[in-house]
Amino acid sequence: MLRLLFVLVPAIHAQLCQPDAENAFKVRLSIRTALGDKAYVWDTNEEYLFKAMVAFSMRKVPNRETTEISHVLLCNVTQRVSFWFVVTDPSKNHTLPAVEIESAIRMNRNRINNAFFLNDQSLEFLKIPTTLAPPTDPSVPIWIIIFGVIFCIVIVAVVLLILSGIRERRRKSKEPSEADDTEDKCENTITIENGIPCDPLDTKGGHINDAFMTEDERLTPL
Repeated sequence: MLRLLFVLVPAIHAQLCQPDAENAFKVRLSIRTALGDKAYVWDTNEEYLFKAMVAFSMRKVPNRETTEISHVLLCNVTQRVSFWFVVTDPSKNHTLPAVEIESAIRMNRNRINNAFFLNDQSLEFLKIPTTLAPPTDPSVPIWIIIFGVIFCIVIVAVVLLILSGIRERRRKSKEPSEADDTEDKCENTITIENGIPCDPLDTKGGHINDAFMTEDERLTPL
């Protein structure tokens, strides 16, 4: 009876784990491409680790907490490191739904990748879409960045207002001096009439131009 059991179990496993079988997933690894000279050899120990990581992931799915390493089956392993795997339910002698396996792998994708020093491109689950990397928190809080931008805008505005006020005061201080210079130029202007230079009337000092004085005014003092 025991011998018969040892014969039947591998046969059953062979039927459950086949390429393109129901609930089966293909895995492809590019160890040499990813690690170069540090690449390791894929052997039975690595297969055991893979089964352990899949069982670990399945145990996080509701109602699958009793999943064991022996429930994960590998088949069609190639030297270029590709294989198929399924997760079985021994109590019912069938494979677990692909939806549950996919959900478990996606939730623990980073843990599985890290176990083999690979990433989503070098450890591919062909029927399972790659997961997006979790968003990283910025080293500086957003509110500090916004506050800094607003503070800089306020500082720039204040500086511009100060410079504008200084320029306006300088412009106003120059206007009276320019007006005085214009008046002085007008007062000192000498007109020429009939070829005789004539000084204009000095209204400020009451000075009268001699060219316009009569003979009596020059000879007869008041």
